[in-house]
Amino acid sequence: MSTERFDVNGVTLSVTTEGPVDGPPVLLLHGFPDTAELWRHQVPALAGAGYRVLAPDLRGFGDSSRPVDVSAYRMRTLIGDVTGLLDALEIPSAAVIGHDWGAGLAWAMGMFAPGRVSSLVALSVGHPSARSHAGWEQSELSWYMLWFLLPDVAETVLPRDDWAFLRQWGWREPSDGVDEQRQVDALARPGALTAALNWYRANIDPKTFGMPPDDRLPHVTCPTLGVWSDLDPFLNEAQMTESSRFVDAPWRYERVIGVDHWLPVRAPEQVTGLLLDFLGGPR
Repeated sequence: MSTERFDVNGVTLSVTTEGPVDGPPVLLLHGFPDTAELWRHQVPALAGAGYRVLAPDLRGFGDSSRPVDVSAYRMRTLIGDVTGLLDALEIPSAAVIGHDWGAGLAWAMGMFAPGRVSSLVALSVGHPSARSHAGWEQSELSWYMLWFLLPDVAETVLPRDDWAFLRQWGWREPSDGVDEQRQVDALARPGALTAALNWYRANIDPKTFGMPPDDRLPHVTCPTLGVWSDLDPFLNEAQMTESSRFVDAPWRYERVIGVDHWLPVRAPEQVTGLLLDFLGGPR
């Protein structure tokens, strides 16, 4: 895999690229607290199947720029980053695949830049209106988001004792520790933790947290696959299955059994198989 740097929308994005330049483009969007490394299993598999794969370190993460202002992480700006990347590569539209906040960004692209999204895959996180319909259970699971909004609190607590809370809270199921350490190393870089938390601080309003759902958000109009795992401690199933109500196109849902939140690294072969099947197989 190779890494390129692109100046777009006022920031520099570090982008992992692989696959034939004339292949169907696939854009992989990671979430918190990850980098493009989250997709290390899927990138070579998709490229080997003939797809042109782009996996950026999103704004605030990895080797990409980390603006200081919270307002620099608002969703409309994040959409501008990825559409700017497509513009820089002269790609009219791409299959957009996201996990966690990357899934939130993928949904936002489908809603507000529909011409740039040929198909959409959301891992773990459903349509934002569907999340609002998922009930108090989902609000309780999302308690940490309110904590992340408090200035300097998470920055003080998370790094304590070699990031013990992040390791134990984020990775409750047994693991080999590789991806835990990868996340810790990325967040420990100067300014990286605050930049990552700014995704929450710029896009979540504590005044409306847990309020009745807002169904005025646009529907998605491209073929969409939603994938949820039954051991996810942060997201319930309803916020994904209810997403079908907000997709005015073919909708497919897949439940992955015995896997926690980190689908691309916990179930790499299953996730890759679902992606290839949804995208239409090898080119």
